[in-house]
Amino acid sequence: MLGWELPPHNSGGLGVACLQLSKALARAGADINFILPYRHNHDYDFMTVSSALDISPTLTELAGPYDSRSFLTQQLDNTRLNIHDQQWLYALNVSQLARQIDFDIIHAHDWLTFRAALMARQVKNRPLVLHVHSIERDRAGGEHGNPWVREIEEHSMLMADHIYAVSERTRQMIIEDYKIPASKVGVAHNSIDTDSFEPIEPGNDYRYLQEMKQQGWRVVVNVGRLTIQKGLPHLLEAARIVVEKQPKTIFLFVGDGEQRDELIEMAADKKIGQNVLFAGFQRGKRWRDAYSIADMFVMPSVSEPFGLTPIEAAAYGTPSIVSWQSGVSEVFRNCLKLDYWDTDLMADKLIGALRSQSFLDELSDNARDEISRYSWDHTASKIIDKYRFFSEAVTV
Repeated sequence: MLGWELPPHNSGGLGVACLQLSKALARAGADINFILPYRHNHDYDFMTVSSALDISPTLTELAGPYDSRSFLTQQLDNTRLNIHDQQWLYALNVSQLARQIDFDIIHAHDWLTFRAALMARQVKNRPLVLHVHSIERDRAGGEHGNPWVREIEEHSMLMADHIYAVSERTRQMIIEDYKIPASKVGVAHNSIDTDSFEPIEPGNDYRYLQEMKQQGWRVVVNVGRLTIQKGLPHLLEAARIVVEKQPKTIFLFVGDGEQRDELIEMAADKKIGQNVLFAGFQRGKRWRDAYSIADMFVMPSVSEPFGLTPIEAAAYGTPSIVSWQSGVSEVFRNCLKLDYWDTDLMADKLIGALRSQSFLDELSDNARDEISRYSWDHTASKIIDKYRFFSEAVTV
């Protein structure tokens, strides 16, 4: 299995999904060697985690799945490696590893690992399954995006034996953008294992917000990257309407990204700066506390392949509003849904919900009950069946 990140060294939901899927696949009988582009002592008892860069220079900093910046290496006279070169170095090293280890299937997550997957396949001639958590059109907020990345995605998908998309929405985009036969693309919805969530600890770290709530204020939260894909300018416009009609409302943004400064200026221009807080990227207790302090969670994504955050919010007792333009809207029933661009409706739904504690409680209880029945095992079973099909075909 080829992936670009695993918790705790992850920049978003990709690493979390890879980890939880791998755990479920291991329960279903898969023997997994997860190959990363960096060294770290991942102490998982259900799979082996290897570093492709044990073979050649180790990167001191690694481009994230959503980055295109340059980074330094330790051993190449401080030569800067951009994301293209990092990806190529990973692919070369994976092809060397492929000669040294035995495996039946190659399973690769997202475009950063696809070239490595093709090279491993060339070395051992094993079936290749691509797992698409997003395509370039998603990451570009519905636009064309980087032509180089699109070329990698298209070429790899044409060469793959099978493709799994994390939602029907993403499946249709793959078929439309890259003219991949529909029979070659399946859906493996993301899920969640509620027993993997750490409980809320006493004493919320957002003490200021706790104090404000005791004085009758409401808190609306968004957790995620501050990028064009996430539709946050639409949430700020809805926030302007909400604050105008219900001034005792605070909007908390937890995350970071290239749109941060633009969003801060936008909040000031809309004269709601005093009602909007930017907490930056958070992990651990402050991440959990952001969900639990909220009265409502909003994910207004322009193009979201899946989107685990509303389910995470439900796990911590917070009901959600999600855009129809997200994969999670296909499977998550107990949430409010709307088009990301409909800021008037978004504001109306927020105001109506925030004014009715009984409605918030009912939506929260129903959502928590729904996700308690979620499991990665169904998705893993579907993928394991495909593994067996290809393994038997190879044997024959």
